[in-house]
Amino acid sequence: MNEKEIAAAEKLISMALEEDVATGDITTDNLIPAAIRKRAYMTAKAGGVVAGLPVAEMVFRKLDPDLIWKPEVSEGGQVKKGDIIVRFETSYRALLTGERTALNFLQRLSGIATMSYHFAEAVRDYKTVILDTRKTIPGFRLLDKYAVKTGGATNHRLGLFDMVMIKDNHIDVAGGIIPAITQIRSKIPDGTQIEVETTNLEQVQEALDAHADIIMLDNMDYDTMVRAVKLINGRAKVEASGNMTIERVKEVASTGVDYISIGALTHSVQALDISQRIEL
Repeated sequence: MNEKEIAAAEKLISMALEEDVATGDITTDNLIPAAIRKRAYMTAKAGGVVAGLPVAEMVFRKLDPDLIWKPEVSEGGQVKKGDIIVRFETSYRALLTGERTALNFLQRLSGIATMSYHFAEAVRDYKTVILDTRKTIPGFRLLDKYAVKTGGATNHRLGLFDMVMIKDNHIDVAGGIIPAITQIRSKIPDGTQIEVETTNLEQVQEALDAHADIIMLDNMDYDTMVRAVKLINGRAKVEASGNMTIERVKEVASTGVDYISIGALTHSVQALDISQRIEL
């Protein structure tokens, strides 16, 4: 994890523990003596790709600086049902108080990484790169996108600030694709990429005439995509988007698009089932 991702994780962990623990774990703190330490482990209850081990470690270390943390699987590694993911030793109180918070992070991020891996694998025989979107849980943007990278897919723009994305509403206000791109190009720093959303071949031609850097083919059928890629002919990068599934993504990649963006990587992810067990 890079510095920004670590900082984002620290902020989210503090919020999560404040939400869950607040003034204290009223059950654990009144049943478990503070001095007792225990060993525990986390086990995969389904196959997948592990992401978020550093975040889970941060949760327990915040509760116990003397945590001993020994992953059995590397970050981004694959596990099958029954595999032990990590072994660790910490205070008994920390084990119980931090369990749900740590698992919430680890399960979600591993679910994202697993889905990202499956989509990336589906197009491995093509030049196409799988991209994520901004459809993330508010506040989780950096961690969700970290998990996408860990699973083998690629991050699209981080937010509204780092890349131009001209969509239908922008086009309507500007009076067309060409005036929209002409206007915005005069106001942004040199080198800033401009992507424009298109829904038909006429708009694709407009985007080409305006020298867009990336042309998105939004919700186009297969035959129209093929014709669009042929029309663009390498003069811009091509991104396909809209209703992408594992079953469809390989067919879309076969059209020759450079990118396929998939909101489901983060907005419809199924958490990877992981459990924590304490050694008796």
